[in-house]
Amino acid sequence: MKILFFTKYSRNGASSRLRTMQYIPYFEKNGYKCTVKPLFDDEYLYKLYNGKRFYYHVFKYYIKRFFDLRKVFFNDVVVIEYELFPYFPAIFEWFFKIFKVKYIVDYDDAVFHNYDQSSNLFIHKILSNKIDLVMKYSSIVIAGNDYLAQRALSAGAKRVEQIPTVVDIDRYIQKSYNKATNSTITIGWIGSPSTVKYVIFLFPVFYKLAEKFNITIHIIGAYTTYKTQDFIHYIPWTEETEKQEIAKFDIGIMPLENTNWEKGKCSYKLIQYMASKLPVIASPVGMNNEVVTHNVNGYLASDFLEWENYLTKLILDDSLRINMGEEGYNNVKENYSLHKTSKKYINILKKVTHV
Repeated sequence: MKILFFTKYSRNGASSRLRTMQYIPYFEKNGYKCTVKPLFDDEYLYKLYNGKRFYYHVFKYYIKRFFDLRKVFFNDVVVIEYELFPYFPAIFEWFFKIFKVKYIVDYDDAVFHNYDQSSNLFIHKILSNKIDLVMKYSSIVIAGNDYLAQRALSAGAKRVEQIPTVVDIDRYIQKSYNKATNSTITIGWIGSPSTVKYVIFLFPVFYKLAEKFNITIHIIGAYTTYKTQDFIHYIPWTEETEKQEIAKFDIGIMPLENTNWEKGKCSYKLIQYMASKLPVIASPVGMNNEVVTHNVNGYLASDFLEWENYLTKLILDDSLRINMGEEGYNNVKENYSLHKTSKKYINILKKVTHV
């Protein structure tokens, strides 16, 4: 079977790397021939993450994808990440339906809210139901969590399957607890420039804790122009080093705002932390409530006071960090492991040929 993947990004884009590219070796091992056609390349991502705007270049990427669409007739299944052309009507997905091109569409974010909650009146009016149509025209929708799955069902999708965003647990470095007494405790976060706002929200808590404890804050993959104290460190992200950097944490955090957009998130950073045997603290929003079992593998914190209290508990108690880290690791091994979800994904690919 030949599979054509239309991803949004190259491998350096987290969603494309995790939802598609990490599965390719498993697919090929099972006899599938895979072709990946990203919409945006590394140059685009570099400029995006560095705050550079270059809208005129987007036209170039759209033209390339338009010509790549010809390849759908030479493949058995097409897998689309989110949509074929962002901020463009679902015309080509409709063509796929008319010409009986079987396609799977995959979501790990509530991208439909880019349209139905847009403050731009033109976008809201023209594209509010765009993603609903993409879902409806598809053979199967793969959703990263229940919030996304429920949207697909309400859109009239023929079939909906859930696959969380997962890790290859064997590639992660488990936390080593051989620190000297009174050594520095590292509180860590990993993300992107677009999501660093969530961790900035907690800076007042960090400043307060730093007055009492020997802590350092590691922020991987993002930075802020706000002036920060010297115990807050910004660390560049690379695929090669992220696992080593996460293993330097003592506590992993995932603060979020409580909006519909955040409900679509798939708690990937929590899963990364747990794969490294770290205790976690997260906002009780969306899928975080499923990944974190409060007081077992971590804590769910709703406000500044709870964040401060739970961080204090973990800072002071080595045994608590170890026990919660073990519980989190077992959770990932059982529920969020690439070895398990790859089998489910292959079964979905088999099903789509019979839709």
